[in-house]
Amino acid sequence: MRIAALRSRLVRIPLTRPYAIAGGSWDKVEMVLVELEGDDGTLAYGQASPAEEVTGESAEQAARALAPTRLEWLIGRELGEFEALKLELQQRIDGPATRAGVDMALHDLASRAAGKPLVEWLGRAHGSLRTSITIGLKSVSETLAEADEYVARGFALLKVKTGADIELDLERLAKLRERFGARVELRIDANQGYDLAAFRKLAARADVLDLALIEQPMRPELDGELAAFASLRARLVADESVHSTRDLARLASCGSPYGGLNVKLMKSGGPGGALELARAAQAAGYRLLWGCMDESVLGIAAALHCALALRATAWLDLDGSFDLARDPFRGGFALERDRLSTLARVGLGAELAL
Repeated sequence: MRIAALRSRLVRIPLTRPYAIAGGSWDKVEMVLVELEGDDGTLAYGQASPAEEVTGESAEQAARALAPTRLEWLIGRELGEFEALKLELQQRIDGPATRAGVDMALHDLASRAAGKPLVEWLGRAHGSLRTSITIGLKSVSETLAEADEYVARGFALLKVKTGADIELDLERLAKLRERFGARVELRIDANQGYDLAAFRKLAARADVLDLALIEQPMRPELDGELAAFASLRARLVADESVHSTRDLARLASCGSPYGGLNVKLMKSGGPGGALELARAAQAAGYRLLWGCMDESVLGIAAALHCALALRATAWLDLDGSFDLARDPFRGGFALERDRLSTLARVGLGAELAL
């Protein structure tokens, strides 16, 4: 199959539930949609969801880079050149989230052409996995109210954003544990918000609060300090500290303080880059958490297909489409309570809805 045509457009979608993390707050999401068309009429899709604080790109920059006139080099190319196309993509597009839009569409098109869901084309390692759902930075009462809602909907893995105020964080977590006991698993994500003194306070309470995961507690330049908390290593997960395979060597030089890595398609350049990082991390003995930005069901489906293809995948945090006021795609995945599974459809299993 050859690529016969391509289209792209920028969309802005409000969130039904604005949220805040250490470092910012959002009430809408901007993404660039990419559509590739094969010469037999097959349509495939990709999505770029930049986050300047993570990937260094804006949605407007991504939209310019993904304009059809900038992607004309893809027209007429054969899917048999798949590996060469991925390498050329890395050379032609710098921004990882921008690159992810095209890379995702290429993976969708290739697996559609093969007549298989992407996870089967890659090689399935898991049938389905449970996902956490995220509570942003909020007051104690707002945190409890949102947790009540999520637990009533069937979610038992709660990821709580922290990192702005350690005393408030500890109070919120204590109240959650008091309300739900062992019925819920608590994970936290400080988004680099703690200094060493604040993290020491958190570490001292980690066992009492029964924290299952502690994601990126401090800035990457403080990763070496985490080596002193060896008892927490299995629960520590790197996010902002790891974007590509190059970062694995840096973590090793810091004493390998993390037991897990958060792999995101947008920060690694799409399925191709994310799988390269995930396989290298798996070989190095890391467990994998697959995360996301605010994304459509297409982007979540792409991450899910990749996650289910790696045996080292231990956790999912794929809730990025849950609070979109409208989704540009339909399908993508099945959600039963808090368990995610792929659909029995070729490619990523999602179709354009807007």
